[in-house]
Amino acid sequence: MNTPTTTVHTGRHFLQIPGPTNVPDRVLRAIDMPTIDHRGPEFAGLSLAVIEGTKRVFRTASPVVIYPSSGTGAWEAAIVNTLSPGDRVLMAETGQFATLWRTMAGRLGLEVDFIEGDWRHGADPAAIGARLAEDRGHTIKAVMVVHNETSTGVTSRIPEIRRAIDQANHPALLLVDTISSLGSIDYRHDEWGVDVTVGGSQKGLMLPPGLGFNAVSDKALAAAAANTSRRSYWDWHEIIAANRTGYWPYTPATNLLYGLREAITMLEEEGLEAVFARHDRHAAATRAAVRAWGMEILCADPREYSSALTAVMMPDGHDADQFREAVLARFDMSLGTGLARLKGRVFRIGHLGHFNDLMLMGTLAGAEMGFEVAGVPYREGGVRAAMDVLSGKARP
Repeated sequence: MNTPTTTVHTGRHFLQIPGPTNVPDRVLRAIDMPTIDHRGPEFAGLSLAVIEGTKRVFRTASPVVIYPSSGTGAWEAAIVNTLSPGDRVLMAETGQFATLWRTMAGRLGLEVDFIEGDWRHGADPAAIGARLAEDRGHTIKAVMVVHNETSTGVTSRIPEIRRAIDQANHPALLLVDTISSLGSIDYRHDEWGVDVTVGGSQKGLMLPPGLGFNAVSDKALAAAAANTSRRSYWDWHEIIAANRTGYWPYTPATNLLYGLREAITMLEEEGLEAVFARHDRHAAATRAAVRAWGMEILCADPREYSSALTAVMMPDGHDADQFREAVLARFDMSLGTGLARLKGRVFRIGHLGHFNDLMLMGTLAGAEMGFEVAGVPYREGGVRAAMDVLSGKARP
């Protein structure tokens, strides 16, 4: 008898990376619709419902532009609509994605002031305020911040950053990336005075990758009318004009819009506040497990703990990727890798999107069993600690 050379897994794969996330069956069924005429009246009804629903998720009365794009495309759209080559911007180093957005800004001709960070803290409101106070000539045109840094599990305090900008009496635009926080962590575009909010479909919105979002304030629209960046596909004004009657100036991602409509329905059936509370609860249970294992959470400031994911630091002398490989091979579960300077040093547990208590317990049990398989030293009891938080027996 031949011995199999590969492991055959049964049951469902556990996708516990911090995005793309698990897509609910309801959303998959919604996407699985016949393609319709994107110039016809049926499509206009779909798109108008989606545009208004998306505004409710962003918590804004302002336009939300929906692109057939990745989140990276939505980053670029935010820049080229509001800023001109040679403009000076202020950014904060919170992790890999803040670093990538900085790289893009430089490639598009912006002059970037980058506040260095240790990848364990969010953007520092005081440091941002101090830089703006020094800029008496108002040469800084925008402050650009990642709300939830997917590479580190750190959430920056956007309301405090808004207050720092206001206290400096500075006219800079505020651009915020919510690609891994929208639909999973409390976020308020209008109330927090954000000018451009960047989003993506594949995380808290429970969709496959393929849709990018810009929520834009009146101040941002005025900046777009005045700046000199060349743009065509990304231009807000043409899209917003077409959206008024339910259309796009080019072919939209029709079937993903069906899925987006269903995802918004699911979020609103649960209620956004309940969605955020669920994510908070699962994050607290995960952190309890990590502490019980005797391991360290990468995020160093409890005020900035992410409710979308937890990055776990490996014990000295042990490689996070070898541990992840062991978990995948033995238990068919994918955990997030450490990115850039964190490679091999951390693994990331995603607990966002379409997720519940039993999925979390399966994830944590898989990690705890994986420590045994990979020979990683740990203390027993992480799963029990998480259960106690979920059951209310222990405080998070």
